[in-house]
Amino acid sequence: MRSIVPIARLLLVALFLFSAPNHFKAQTIAYAAQQGVPFASILVPLSGLLALAGGLSVLIGWHARAGAWLLVAFLVPVTLMMHAFWAVPDPMMRQIQMAFFMKNLAMLGGALLIAYWGAGPVSLDERAQPRPVKEAVAVRAVA
Repeated sequence: MRSIVPIARLLLVALFLFSAPNHFKAQTIAYAAQQGVPFASILVPLSGLLALAGGLSVLIGWHARAGAWLLVAFLVPVTLMMHAFWAVPDPMMRQIQMAFFMKNLAMLGGALLIAYWGAGPVSLDERAQPRPVKEAVAVRAVA
Protein backbone atom coordinates (compact mmCIF):
# COMPACT_ATOMS: atom_id res chain seq x y z
CA MET A 1 0.00 0.00 0.00
CA ARG A 2 3.01 2.31 0.38
CA SER A 3 3.16 2.70 -3.40
CA ILE A 4 -0.24 4.41 -3.43
CA VAL A 5 1.18 7.50 -1.74
CA PRO A 6 3.61 8.62 -4.49
CA ILE A 7 0.90 7.92 -7.07
CA ALA A 8 -1.47 10.15 -5.08
CA ARG A 9 1.18 12.88 -4.89
CA LEU A 10 1.65 12.65 -8.67
CA LEU A 11 -2.08 12.94 -9.27
CA LEU A 12 -2.29 15.94 -6.93
CA VAL A 13 0.52 17.89 -8.61
CA ALA A 14 0.09 16.85 -12.27
CA LEU A 15 -1.99 19.93 -13.11
CA PHE A 16 0.51 22.28 -11.45
CA LEU A 17 3.46 20.77 -13.32
CA PHE A 18 1.74 20.70 -16.71
CA SER A 19 0.32 24.22 -16.44
CA ALA A 20 3.38 25.96 -14.94
CA PRO A 21 5.12 26.62 -18.31
CA ASN A 22 2.00 28.43 -19.58
CA HIS A 23 2.46 31.07 -16.87
CA PHE A 24 5.40 32.43 -18.83
CA LYS A 25 3.47 32.88 -22.09
CA ALA A 26 2.17 36.26 -23.24
CA GLN A 27 -1.32 34.85 -23.86
CA THR A 28 -1.69 33.66 -20.28
CA ILE A 29 -0.37 36.92 -18.85
CA ALA A 30 -2.76 38.92 -21.09
CA TYR A 31 -5.72 36.76 -20.06
CA ALA A 32 -4.92 37.24 -16.36
CA ALA A 33 -4.62 41.00 -16.90
CA GLN A 34 -8.02 40.96 -18.63
CA GLN A 35 -9.44 39.14 -15.58
CA GLY A 36 -8.23 41.99 -13.36
CA VAL A 37 -5.03 40.50 -11.97
CA PRO A 38 -2.85 43.45 -10.92
CA PHE A 39 0.77 43.45 -12.10
CA ALA A 40 0.00 40.39 -14.24
CA SER A 41 3.35 40.56 -16.03
CA ILE A 42 5.03 39.93 -12.66
CA LEU A 43 2.46 37.92 -10.72
CA VAL A 44 1.59 35.38 -13.42
CA PRO A 45 5.19 34.19 -13.96
CA LEU A 46 5.66 34.23 -10.18
CA SER A 47 2.61 31.99 -9.82
CA GLY A 48 4.19 29.68 -12.40
CA LEU A 49 7.29 29.43 -10.23
CA LEU A 50 5.14 28.68 -7.17
CA ALA A 51 3.29 25.95 -9.06
CA LEU A 52 6.48 24.41 -10.42
CA ALA A 53 8.49 24.53 -7.19
CA GLY A 54 5.59 23.39 -5.03
CA GLY A 55 4.58 20.68 -7.48
CA LEU A 56 8.08 19.22 -7.78
CA SER A 57 8.61 19.38 -4.02
CA VAL A 58 5.39 17.48 -3.29
CA LEU A 59 5.96 15.03 -6.14
CA ILE A 60 9.37 13.82 -4.97
CA GLY A 61 8.56 14.38 -1.32
CA TRP A 62 11.48 16.72 -0.62
CA HIS A 63 10.48 19.37 1.92
CA ALA A 64 6.94 18.45 0.92
CA ARG A 65 5.29 20.47 3.68
CA ALA A 66 6.95 23.66 2.42
CA GLY A 67 6.11 22.68 -1.15
CA ALA A 68 2.48 22.19 -0.18
CA TRP A 69 2.41 25.68 1.34
CA LEU A 70 3.73 27.01 -1.99
CA LEU A 71 0.77 25.33 -3.67
CA VAL A 72 -1.59 26.88 -1.11
CA ALA A 73 -0.01 30.29 -1.80
CA PHE A 74 -0.67 29.66 -5.50
CA LEU A 75 -4.22 28.32 -5.15
CA VAL A 76 -5.83 30.87 -2.86
CA PRO A 77 -5.32 34.01 -4.98
CA VAL A 78 -5.67 32.17 -8.31
CA THR A 79 -8.95 30.60 -7.23
CA LEU A 80 -10.39 33.88 -6.02
CA MET A 81 -9.15 36.02 -8.93
CA MET A 82 -9.48 33.70 -11.91
CA HIS A 83 -12.54 31.64 -10.97
CA ALA A 84 -14.88 34.20 -9.36
CA PHE A 85 -18.00 32.45 -10.67
CA TRP A 86 -20.28 34.66 -8.57
CA ALA A 87 -19.31 37.64 -10.73
CA VAL A 88 -19.94 35.97 -14.12
CA PRO A 89 -23.23 37.10 -15.72
CA ASP A 90 -23.49 34.36 -18.38
CA PRO A 91 -25.10 31.24 -16.79
CA MET A 92 -23.05 28.78 -18.86
CA MET A 93 -19.75 30.51 -18.09
CA ARG A 94 -20.78 30.79 -14.44
CA GLN A 95 -21.17 26.99 -14.27
CA ILE A 96 -17.77 26.46 -15.92
CA GLN A 97 -16.07 28.86 -13.54
CA MET A 98 -17.83 27.23 -10.59
CA ALA A 99 -16.46 23.85 -11.68
CA PHE A 100 -12.94 25.33 -11.88
CA PHE A 101 -13.43 26.96 -8.49
CA MET A 102 -14.52 23.66 -6.92
CA LYS A 103 -11.61 21.82 -8.60
CA ASN A 104 -9.22 24.31 -7.03
CA LEU A 105 -10.86 23.84 -3.63
CA ALA A 106 -10.29 20.10 -3.92
CA MET A 107 -6.62 20.66 -4.82
CA LEU A 108 -6.36 23.10 -1.92
CA GLY A 109 -7.65 20.38 0.39
CA GLY A 110 -5.01 17.98 -0.92
CA ALA A 111 -2.26 20.57 -0.49
CA LEU A 112 -3.37 21.27 3.08
CA LEU A 113 -3.27 17.55 3.87
CA ILE A 114 0.34 17.37 2.62
CA ALA A 115 1.15 20.58 4.53
CA TYR A 116 -0.06 18.90 7.74
CA TRP A 117 0.97 15.25 7.31
CA GLY A 118 4.00 15.61 5.06
CA ALA A 119 4.94 13.55 2.02
CA GLY A 120 4.41 10.16 3.61
CA PRO A 121 6.17 6.99 2.51
CA VAL A 122 8.30 6.57 -0.60
CA SER A 123 9.64 10.12 -0.44
CA LEU A 124 12.92 11.90 0.09
CA ASP A 125 11.54 13.31 3.34
CA GLU A 126 10.99 9.76 4.61
CA ARG A 127 14.51 8.73 3.62
CA ALA A 128 15.96 11.71 5.50
CA GLN A 129 14.31 10.67 8.78
CA PRO A 130 16.53 8.75 11.18
CA ARG A 131 15.63 5.10 11.29
CA PRO A 132 14.53 3.72 14.64
CA VAL A 133 17.14 1.58 16.36
CA LYS A 134 15.94 -1.96 16.82
CA GLU A 135 15.51 -2.94 20.45
CA ALA A 136 17.74 -6.01 20.18
CA VAL A 137 20.61 -3.96 18.79
CA ALA A 138 20.20 -1.36 21.50
CA VAL A 139 20.21 -4.04 24.24
CA ARG A 140 23.42 -5.62 22.88
CA ALA A 141 25.10 -2.22 22.74
CA VAL A 142 24.31 -1.59 26.41
CA ALA A 143 25.41 -5.04 27.62
